[in-house]
Amino acid sequence: MIQIDLGLLLNLEMGKYNCLILQQLFKQFMSRKIYLNLPVKDLKKSISFFTKLGFAFNPQFTDENGTCMIVNDEVFVMLLLEKFFKSFIDNEICDTTKSTEVIVAMSVDSKTEVDDLVQKAITNGGKTHRQSIDHGWMMQKSFYDLDGHIWEIFFMDVNAMPKN
Repeated sequence: MIQIDLGLLLNLEMGKYNCLILQQLFKQFMSRKIYLNLPVKDLKKSISFFTKLGFAFNPQFTDENGTCMIVNDEVFVMLLLEKFFKSFIDNEICDTTKSTEVIVAMSVDSKTEVDDLVQKAITNGGKTHRQSIDHGWMMQKSFYDLDGHIWEIFFMDVNAMPKN
């Protein structure tokens, strides 16, 4: 862990220079990206499924072995054919009909968007994972994608959260 003496960086004698250093440090450490890797059985079907849910793909990171699905500027999902995925691990790929390897939780901007995205998933071959949960200030629904990965879609209004 890197510790920064903010007092030193913001020393008035070196003002602008230190502010530039601070900006660069924050940019370097606050702009991390997440690449979630998921094994898939049929890459073309997976691309079609997630395209129908509204996701785009980066053609620079797409070939016959996998694709890079864009969630936002900081989060990406690498959909990799099982054979290719296996080249990155030493153990077996999880059988999603018997075990859960991961729950991919993704926030959206409204309860309507939760409903719409999950409905698109179900309409296009996904399966309902659990019944929806609505706490008023937070709502979540989940589905299985074509390969059995669980996706939990949720909306949360932190301003309406109970205080205790």
